[in-house]
Amino acid sequence: MPNFDIGYVIIFLMSLLITLVTGPVFIPWLRKLKFGQQILEEGPSWHQKKSGTPTIGGLMFILGVAVSCVVAILVKADEKLLIMLITALGFGAVGFIDDYIKVVKKRNLGLTALQKFLLQAVLAVGYVFALNMTGNLDTKILIPFTSLAVTLPWIVYVIFILFVILGTVNAVNLTDGLDGLATSITIVVSLFFAIVGHIFSQSTAYFALSILGGCIGFLFFNKYPAKVFMGDTGSLFLGGAISVIAVGMEMPLILVIAGFVYLFETLSVILQVASFKLTGKRIFKMSPIHHHFEMCGWNEKKIVRVFSLVSVLLCVISFVALLPHINI
Repeated sequence: MPNFDIGYVIIFLMSLLITLVTGPVFIPWLRKLKFGQQILEEGPSWHQKKSGTPTIGGLMFILGVAVSCVVAILVKADEKLLIMLITALGFGAVGFIDDYIKVVKKRNLGLTALQKFLLQAVLAVGYVFALNMTGNLDTKILIPFTSLAVTLPWIVYVIFILFVILGTVNAVNLTDGLDGLATSITIVVSLFFAIVGHIFSQSTAYFALSILGGCIGFLFFNKYPAKVFMGDTGSLFLGGAISVIAVGMEMPLILVIAGFVYLFETLSVILQVASFKLTGKRIFKMSPIHHHFEMCGWNEKKIVRVFSLVSVLLCVISFVALLPHINI
């Protein structure tokens, strides 16, 4: 077991405090610019009262994460951490462009699906190649619940990682549909990766702790009733961050367990669409799945609590699944 690094505390607190301090300044500024969220009619009708709530608030924790990570990069000369940060910032930039088009240009759908896919694909493939060029990549993938690892052929690995990163990024984006939901789930998942990162790789531990601090700080403003939304800027950044951490530790498969809440949000949409097209019937009252529970009478606080507790359980299971790979 690696020794505890005081840098963990510093990077966590720095990200947390920057996010907390930024909020009271940034949120009124967003209101002044009239960067308000437009609520789609497809969601629950009572969500319309949230229309106008400041969005693009993800910039708050992105700033905290970026500053704290840059400090760690300068002190540790950690190129892997730099690559992870740049990639996550790239996903955040795609989200910002999408938010800008929706909020400022008043085009509610933002970037087209093809534009998002191409930009995200370039970032995902670029991340893999950057790791490879700096000697930080092995096409090995750890198999949960066993001590085995599978080494994939290069082209197969790139395609698989492309699927993992894009799937995770867009799953986190879908999860961001209730006050504090994506933030709370990511707090749990990033804490898990911080613990595992301490055991396997300091770079990922630093990055995960910066995400953890930023999300805890943001939750203070994003919990119900939300004073600000993260927007696609924040959700794509978080999805990119979580996925590059998992890939960087050769653990993309563990995301299926630890990030299953994200995954199920996506599956609920896929199943809903497929069922309606094939049978004309809907499986859920509304998708993504958090809206289904809303339609069943659960309030937002209850959904966030339950989904977060489920994520805690899944992360515990994930840690057990990694035990065969851990030398304690």
